[in-house]
Amino acid sequence: MHFDEIMSAIRNGLGQFRFQDLLDILIIAFIIYKIIDVSINTRAYQLLKGLAVLLIIMLLSAVFNLYTVSYLINTLLVSGIVIVIVLFQPEIRRGLAHLGRFKLNLTGRSETDGADIVREMTGVLIRLSKRKVGALIVIERDTRLDEYLPTGTCVDAHITGALIENIFEPNTPLHDGAVIIREGRIHYAACVLPLFSEANISRELGTRHRAALGISSVSDCLTLVVSEETGVISYAENGKLTRYVDKAALTELLEGVFVQSEPEKPLSAITKRLFKK
Repeated sequence: MHFDEIMSAIRNGLGQFRFQDLLDILIIAFIIYKIIDVSINTRAYQLLKGLAVLLIIMLLSAVFNLYTVSYLINTLLVSGIVIVIVLFQPEIRRGLAHLGRFKLNLTGRSETDGADIVREMTGVLIRLSKRKVGALIVIERDTRLDEYLPTGTCVDAHITGALIENIFEPNTPLHDGAVIIREGRIHYAACVLPLFSEANISRELGTRHRAALGISSVSDCLTLVVSEETGVISYAENGKLTRYVDKAALTELLEGVFVQSEPEKPLSAITKRLFKK
């Protein structure tokens, strides 16, 4: 194909360009951006770069009529779909979980209750940090963590600093494992979580940090960690770890989870009000 023919094809294409085409391009660009955002710093990101190289080679082979190369790449792409699904199941699962996260909180929790939880959790995490007592707390959001509950012990209690401190006290039955908080209550303790499997993780991070990254990479939970070696407080979210969290940042983080600007109404109350109108 000559240069003049290429330019003529481009001009013809621009002449037939519609608003729907622009919308189509924006949607595809957004999807590609989200895929890259979810997969960055994971094995899947390296796969995406490899696929991009293959697509470039496939386009070049089509332009220069390299039939054998085109056939091999098309065959590889078709047969490789099954292999990709098997090898990158955790990354695919996390990506689909991100797409399905629509937040609708109708629990009716008041702002006062949330403030009490924030105060209790902030206080105990600071105390554990000063004493260098290791802790791992998972705050469940929309994605249920039921598959990890059988590995732990049911607690089902109000959130208090004294109880959390007692759970993570060294040499006690429940100290080794994660506390899972559901709907503002300590739901389970001593739960075993999946460990983050990426090879490029820092060697400074211990098992608790790997577990925090692991569970946050397959769900939308917020996971808090206190290091047993250094006392440093960290949190993991969406497969990313933030370290050296101070009291102010910790309070703001927890307020974003437990404190609402306006108390949410139960679904039944909303329904009744609508029918009255």
